[in-house]
Amino acid sequence: MKRDYYDVLGVSRDADAAQIKKAFRNLARECHPDVNPNDPECEAQFKELAEAYEALSDADSRAAYDRYGVDGLKGRSHIDFEHVGFSDLFNIFFGGGFDSSLRDTGGMWGTSGGGAPAPRGDDVEVALTLTFTEAVFGASKEVEVRAEKACETCGGSGARTGTGRETCPQCHGSGRMREVSSMGGFGQFVRTITCNVCRGQGSIVKEPCATCRGAGRVRGTHTVKVDVPAGIAHGQRLRLTGEGGVGAQGGRAGDLYVAVAVTPDEHFVRDGDDLIYGLDITMTEAALGTTVHVPALDGSFDLELPAGTQPGEIKVYRNRGVPILQGYGRGALKVVVNVQVPRRLTAEQGALLEEFAAATSPADYELDRGFFDKVKAVFRQ
Repeated sequence: MKRDYYDVLGVSRDADAAQIKKAFRNLARECHPDVNPNDPECEAQFKELAEAYEALSDADSRAAYDRYGVDGLKGRSHIDFEHVGFSDLFNIFFGGGFDSSLRDTGGMWGTSGGGAPAPRGDDVEVALTLTFTEAVFGASKEVEVRAEKACETCGGSGARTGTGRETCPQCHGSGRMREVSSMGGFGQFVRTITCNVCRGQGSIVKEPCATCRGAGRVRGTHTVKVDVPAGIAHGQRLRLTGEGGVGAQGGRAGDLYVAVAVTPDEHFVRDGDDLIYGLDITMTEAALGTTVHVPALDGSFDLELPAGTQPGEIKVYRNRGVPILQGYGRGALKVVVNVQVPRRLTAEQGALLEEFAAATSPADYELDRGFFDKVKAVFRQ
């Protein structure tokens, strides 16, 4: 709900025109951009002050407001405070006068000429599936993109072959139309709006192309090369600027978004930039010690496990994981030991294990306290 205009200006309901004007000027100067740079609350306050002043500075609109409130102002010409910029409003009320002779193609309310910027093309998203190795080391791939492209028949102009686009007779090529409204005690306020004939383009097609029917674009498919950076992960997206749909009337093309999916690897599980490898050894290998072959991205290697290796023990190898995306170095390779226990035993094997159990004591199973410190250190990294 809008605040009472008299309260906004801080004047009584019987204030005269001079008092209203003075109150407005005093309050509005407090919102000057030099005093409150980049302050959105200041901008909103000034627009509220300007709206109140416009209503109360004119005798007719003030009488309507006094009698019916804001509803009494409906249908009256007024400034569009919602869409007019702060600096423009300030210039209207305090600048060295508003130049009502501003041309449609330039100045405060115009464009640089030639109509409004042509509409930007649509953004497009495609899916790309990579192998684990391609995601880790990067790859060059091609994707098929279905989007709007320039019509080959008319070259994107939208006009029939042998003809061309013509200057809009409504706006004479500017793409803008002038609209005049009252500014209360400040005379007339001139602003520009988009031409409703050419929709801001400044030109029209009288004889449209038979292929694209004047749109200048047709639906088609094209191939785009995608350079996948090393270290990309499942679920991430790549953005290729200008590889989406072509814009209308020569407008800038949209962007292409490539949604990446990575197939699982038979050896590794990825954890950020680290790789996790589960190493299975038997309980006898864990107890007696062994040497095992471990795969890695840059070549396999032999890992010596000492006697008494425990389940869940982790060996960390720095800079042997995934390359850091948009960074330097690589993550770590973490080898997690999994000790396998036999599920089926023969009678002879069971007897041997019973004999072994009788020959051991709880002291043989006590863990070195340093083992826990090592595990904690791994998970803190």
